[in-house]
Amino acid sequence: MRQVYLDNAATTPVRDEVLDAMLPYFNERFGNASSLYFRGRQAAEAVEMAREQVANAIGADTKEIIFTSGGTESDNIAVIGAAHARRDHGNHIITSAIEHPAVMEPCRHLEKEGYEVTYLPVDKEGIVNVDALNEAVTPNTILISIMHVNNEIGTIQPIEEIGKIARENDIPFHTDAIQSLGKIEVDVDKLGVDMLSLSGHKIHGPKGIGVLFVRKGTRVKAVEYGGGQERGLRSGTENVPGIVGMGQACEAAARDLKANAAHMTRLRDRLLDGLTKEEYVMLNGSRTLRSPNNVNVSFHYIEGESLVLMLDMKGIEASTGSACSSKELQPSHVILALGKSPEQAHGSLRFTNSEYNTDEEIEYVLEVLPDITQKLMAMSPLYKNQ
Repeated sequence: MRQVYLDNAATTPVRDEVLDAMLPYFNERFGNASSLYFRGRQAAEAVEMAREQVANAIGADTKEIIFTSGGTESDNIAVIGAAHARRDHGNHIITSAIEHPAVMEPCRHLEKEGYEVTYLPVDKEGIVNVDALNEAVTPNTILISIMHVNNEIGTIQPIEEIGKIARENDIPFHTDAIQSLGKIEVDVDKLGVDMLSLSGHKIHGPKGIGVLFVRKGTRVKAVEYGGGQERGLRSGTENVPGIVGMGQACEAAARDLKANAAHMTRLRDRLLDGLTKEEYVMLNGSRTLRSPNNVNVSFHYIEGESLVLMLDMKGIEASTGSACSSKELQPSHVILALGKSPEQAHGSLRFTNSEYNTDEEIEYVLEVLPDITQKLMAMSPLYKNQ
């Protein structure tokens, strides 16, 4: 049976060049990067080379790159660490209603500590209103955190405009750019951010490794304590193979951005055009301000979980939304924030391609899907009672 993987927003296969770069650091060059002898120095040099690769990919300085265990830890350090560091300046945080749980949950945790959080609404395309954000700023605002590209609907936020507001008000600005690198340009100076999160396994790197960019002069407190690695912000023995893989993945993502983005955009548009010609299918998010690899649609009268299972029987792997919450029965908070009904949210489906997908795979999806949707609608009480 043909296998078509279209859930690259959840995770991606590791590039061959990334795996090749990592392998020696599992057994041949296995030293602890904090050790002073040869194998330790060898590992430390590999870590610093990877730090340079990451910095070059996002226009940063090597001293501004902190390696973490993944995107969730990066977001937690950024949100909680920056809030704690500026507690003497105020207690107000601004974020959006469609953030990833890795930002939403730290904000909710901080609310229990006495912080106030403004969750900005988005318009029907999932875009934050910059004027509304500006109006939400108060003298007590100590952090703004707005994601660059939404993990569910692929909407690209006006990060540069938000960055200007943050700078004008001297407020640290964090963005979760985990779905950005390798799809659109990521330059920390152009974006105007003080902190930026990345994840290895979203860019054909390994799982268990992430990055937090922290601009020089930005105050952030550690959220865990130990040996003081990574400038004291992320203690723990360095995951050298993972760090090496992260560096190589970032270098490849930046190097191949133009060609890969064009390829992914073509596949995205072909799939979008094919799906939305049906009257029972509606697009979620913006058609234009959208990640090159993301297609998120809602099917009337059908549950997304049923679609996922029946597509899987045909060898097609897609998602109902965020992989971090795909086993939950609650409707997507992102789709609801667009003004969609719970039924429409439950009927949502996300396809996310990569440079490894082909035109033939997209055509196969468009060939298989109509028969599946017709069968599910025929069984749906919502469809029968329309």
